[in-house]
This record gives sequence, structure tokens and C-alpha cells, in this order.
Amino acid sequence: MNLSIVTPLAIVVEEEIDSLRAEDTSGSFGILGHHAPFLTSLTLSIISWRVASAEHFCAIRGGVLTVDNSGDIEIATREAVMGDDLATLDADVLARFETEAEEERAEHIESVRLQLNVIRQMISRLHRSSNKGEFQ
Repeated sequence: MNLSIVTPLAIVVEEEIDSLRAEDTSGSFGILGHHAPFLTSLTLSIISWRVASAEHFCAIRGGVLTVDNSGDIEIATREAVMGDDLATLDADVLARFETEAEEERAEHIESVRLQLNVIRQMISRLHRSSNKGEFQ
């Protein structure tokens, strides 16, 4: 089976593999040859795969995994970092991905707060001018 890992900027992996391990919200799972068609949303995690007796790793920042009718696996992700040392990927890359994800969540929360404040002000102005039939 063929594995493709792509980001918006690059094709990170394109190779024939024997097996793959990944993680979605329900937990870790494996894929072997002749797997049924499959679609899942991946979490921030490390994907591993085997080619002969060698194991390879790639840290991903979430994404979508599909297995098509021919058994080929495609992973589309926002960011991916390859590595042959699991300890380095786990300690460095996943920590950085988690920090960036937390910063994005905080920015999103602040954006929603600003939007709600604008809506509140619009409603208060509509309420004051409701007798006039106009928006000020």
C-alpha cells in the first residue's frame, strides 16, 4: 500500500509501506494491507509506519486520514515533521504543536469575545431606537 502525507506546502511522505499506526479521537489504530475504505479525523499525534523492518515516524498537527478502495493511505495535515527518533519527536515537536494549538485556542476565544461585544452593542442601540424604527 502507498502512504502519502501532505501539508498545504509540501508532500512530506510518498512511499510504499507495510503497515501504519495512527491516532484519532477514539484512540490508536493500525492499518494493514487490503484495509477496507476508511475515513477519520486525526488528533495531534505521531504516526508510525513500517517498511520491511524499519520503522519511521512523523509528528502531525491533526488532519484527515483516508484509505481508498485500493488500500492506499492519504493523510492531509496542517503541519508534519518527519523523524527517525521517536523520543525527539515526542519531546520537541509535539510540545511545540501543543503550545501553538493552545495559543490558537486563546486567540479564537478572544475573537469570539470581541464579536459578542459588538453584537451586544448593536442590540443595545437597536433597543434604544426601537421606537424610531431606525438603526443608529
